[in-house]
Amino acid sequence: MTSLAVDRLISGERGFNIILDDDRDPRDMQTKIIGIDCATHPSRVGVALGLVNQQTAKLLQVEVGGRDSSIVKIIVNWINESKLVLLALDAPLGWPASLGEALVSHTAGQPIAAKPDELFRRVTDRIVKEKIGKQTLDVGADRIARTAYAALILLQELREITGHMIPLAWHSRLEHSVAAIEVYPAGTLRAYGLPASGYKKEDRRHVRHAIISGIRRHIQLPDDLSILYDNSDVLDAAICVLAATDFLSGNVISPTNQKTAQKEGWIWVRRPQ
Repeated sequence: MTSLAVDRLISGERGFNIILDDDRDPRDMQTKIIGIDCATHPSRVGVALGLVNQQTAKLLQVEVGGRDSSIVKIIVNWINESKLVLLALDAPLGWPASLGEALVSHTAGQPIAAKPDELFRRVTDRIVKEKIGKQTLDVGADRIARTAYAALILLQELREITGHMIPLAWHSRLEHSVAAIEVYPAGTLRAYGLPASGYKKEDRRHVRHAIISGIRRHIQLPDDLSILYDNSDVLDAAICVLAATDFLSGNVISPTNQKTAQKEGWIWVRRPQ
């Protein structure tokens, strides 16, 4: 197991400074970030590879899925080529605790005492709405539940293929060579003051252009941006990378109750400015 003890990761005009609490030279340390825009069908999965080191945060490569297991192969290759990896997944990685508790003893035809928001929304969903002003989809009620299921299957497949445990990370001090977090691109965009809706449709290229112009102020982008302009799935994957840099910097909204967060999952989104 590789342990990276990062005390601070500060984003500034000249990039990033990684300060370690051991004797390793920070110039040798870097974290690969794999942003994954999850979907129920492989052709709709977008992935992006980013890099954070002492100097910079940058986007290296983006890919879109096909009709087979190509996305899994791409992610596995990226993991195997790296010593330290953080996966940032755009999908719920857990369900509301209240929903599970209510359904255990429920029988058909009987009412449920809990309120709908308590049943279908997690604590993190309510916090994101309160702090960022952007409402997530209800994992307990919406079709996003199928995407959540697909994301969990993907994580398990990556564990089995790579041999890594891939636990969820709860601190910017990464304790495993490969870890994962849940992110929410629309929430990240809102936190940065960028358009957070209306950019998915094919004819909304101008909105995607505005988003890309905004995020390039915070992360280095490749010269060829055509696929980001044309494909919102890949763009979301790139935004997942940006969200992960916020997590590594510690500039995120943290759980108010760790036990509940570990049960339901937690969306790591930038603190509002």
